[in-house]
Amino acid sequence: MTDKVHLGHRARKRFGQNFLFDEMIIDKIVSAIDPKPEDNLVEIGPGLGAITEPVAELSGHLTVVELDKDLAQRLIEHPFLGPKLTVNQGDAMTFDFASLVRDDKKLKVFGNLPYNISTPLLFHLFEFADNIEHMHFMLQKEVVKRMVAGPGSKTFGRLSVMTQYYCNAMPVIEVPPECFKPAPKVDSAVIRLIPKKPEQRTAKSVKILNTVCLEAFNQRRKTLRNSLGNLLTAEELTSIGIDVTLRAERLSLQQFIDIANWIYDNKQ
Repeated sequence: MTDKVHLGHRARKRFGQNFLFDEMIIDKIVSAIDPKPEDNLVEIGPGLGAITEPVAELSGHLTVVELDKDLAQRLIEHPFLGPKLTVNQGDAMTFDFASLVRDDKKLKVFGNLPYNISTPLLFHLFEFADNIEHMHFMLQKEVVKRMVAGPGSKTFGRLSVMTQYYCNAMPVIEVPPECFKPAPKVDSAVIRLIPKKPEQRTAKSVKILNTVCLEAFNQRRKTLRNSLGNLLTAEELTSIGIDVTLRAERLSLQQFIDIANWIYDNKQ
């Protein structure tokens, strides 16, 4: 039996499947999630149920979103887990998470996210920030570093700005490759994301904020005078209070919001 087969299931590369099996790491993740019977819990990519099972034991019930039809069916038929799960077989990238809100009870979302789609999936989930109480995700360690990076860091970029615009982000635990079957070629880490209140998110257009980040970091070695040249003139940036000789990685979250709001007010 190869290391790509775990509990009778062969990991599928196209789904980015790496199955966590280290009991100590699983316990730490479950403790961070802190599931309660009254919680509205949602797991993305439950896989073979390594985290699903202890969470279900503590909460009594949870909803899962699983792309792999075989794994979804396996969970439905599981003698212990099956009755405790609502299984949605489908793509989390297009799933309407707002549809899972019940009695105004916000979601607590968690999962071991496929590394090949983690960034677009995070951006999709950010759209449901007002429906979510907190999120805990296993991601590539480098992605977690980018999410929590601050201005001045070489890893500070669009993902940093957009993550921190929507959420307060905190690393929870680092997870080495040998905790998975098959072992990924990268280190992993778990991050906790707590969505900010709507009044804390002051961009007049998230779409414009994202565009500003894309332009600014697309050519990150250029100064803002050049990297944002398609959106604003140097004089316009200066009028906002932005030093045009800086690179994008030197700006704060608030400065990115200020630029986006100026464009919204003056260039619509």
